[in-house]
Amino acid sequence: MSTINTAYQDLCSRHQRLHRLNHLQAIASWDQSANMPPKGNEARSLALAEMGGLLHELSTDPALAQLLDEAEAETLGDVEKANLREMRRAWRDANALPQALVEAKSLASSRCEHAWRSQRPANDWPGHLENLREVVRLAREEARLLAESSGLSLYDALLDRYEPGMRSAEVDRVFGDLRQWLPGLIRAVQDRQASETTIEPVGPFPQAAQRALGLDAMKLLGFDFDGGRLDESAHPFCGGVPEDVRMTTRYREDTFLPSLTGTMHETGHGRYEQGLRRDWLGQPIANARSMGLHESQSLSFEMQLGSHPAFAQLLSPLVIKHLGDQPAFTPGNLQRLMTRVAPGFIRVDADEVTYPAHVILRYEIERPLIEGQIECEDIPALWDAKMQELLGIDTRGNYRNGCMQDVHWSAGLFGYFPCYTLGAMYAAQFFAAMRRETPELDARIAAGELNLVFDWLRDRVWTQGSRWTTPELVQRASGEPLNPAHFKAHLQARYLG
Repeated sequence: MSTINTAYQDLCSRHQRLHRLNHLQAIASWDQSANMPPKGNEARSLALAEMGGLLHELSTDPALAQLLDEAEAETLGDVEKANLREMRRAWRDANALPQALVEAKSLASSRCEHAWRSQRPANDWPGHLENLREVVRLAREEARLLAESSGLSLYDALLDRYEPGMRSAEVDRVFGDLRQWLPGLIRAVQDRQASETTIEPVGPFPQAAQRALGLDAMKLLGFDFDGGRLDESAHPFCGGVPEDVRMTTRYREDTFLPSLTGTMHETGHGRYEQGLRRDWLGQPIANARSMGLHESQSLSFEMQLGSHPAFAQLLSPLVIKHLGDQPAFTPGNLQRLMTRVAPGFIRVDADEVTYPAHVILRYEIERPLIEGQIECEDIPALWDAKMQELLGIDTRGNYRNGCMQDVHWSAGLFGYFPCYTLGAMYAAQFFAAMRRETPELDARIAAGELNLVFDWLRDRVWTQGSRWTTPELVQRASGEPLNPAHFKAHLQARYLG
């Protein structure tokens, strides 16, 4: 970055301050979900709303408009120009929203998410609905203002915050195609797997042993424990900051795979954050490019690598070390367990083949909800109908494992869900590119040479931050734009090949 005292340098200094305040907000928010005692929630919610208001105030300082214009006229290198592009984008989004709305949304989301933690186990949809209505009302107002500022549709204005440049027309095209062939693939894989013999693991699996197993899997996947940690929360997530990554998982003593695969998933997020360029930190260009790319990294770790037949050979000794030796833990059986396809209630526990159906369902509900075509009261009936259509599962009256299972809507994260399946498509495309460049990739994974994968992702994705737009980054990394055909080919090869 330039060291001359210019408008651009003034902007860099301001963003450095925002970065440090965001650091505090991120750690306080993680603690709210992972460690904070219940009685601390109201005070923490107010504190986070206050911090959100302060960050918004700094991001909308009237002086920024002139500084951005002056910086545009300065002589800047390619990196600085990319950083300035991201600064302007952040400025535009911040100025679209009044501070009162930012604070109100933060407060409503904190209250709704905190109540959801006890309402979900109680199957209390009426109680949840009271809080959710306010979150949705504020999300619609946010969408309206962002749409007015950007010229996008209501839903696209929210989608653009998580997947810049992506539009619902493209999501409709990609998901529409997926909807055509996915149900048939699910049936074909289930028919094929019906003839396989899979040994069920015998529990219980103590939480302490599962945690130790998860930590060893994270070490195998290269996570830097001097720059992050693993804790427990009601819903697994990766938070914190690049210098201090905070991951969570959750445990059930009757099964160990959801925690293990969830931990591997979050490790992909964590390694992306840990792999961002340190010399750019504090500037918008240093940020992970998009949530679709973020999910591509978590799914590269959990699915592309974690469910790879050869990876089970590396995982099996760790499972035996922590959970004891039993026939279910042989590499072949472990891999069959990790790739078993069976429609289920819970998205985060879903297999690689049925997972996109869960995402399509949520997208087809949240988009009309934001656009005002349906109301919160309509969610359960729509959920039940779509679960029956897409996965053949009856969720009537089962709100806990139905429309209340995810934290996203409670937390006001509308526009996020498409990123999961877009991420699966990016991940399949990246691994296809790796295999073209290194035909012996699968043999190298079998030999435990995982750095081949990590180095490729670090060079092509992690260290690129937000230097390029998402389409540019995908093109540079893989040699082509987003091509969903790689995802279909991957599923067919792994499950029917």
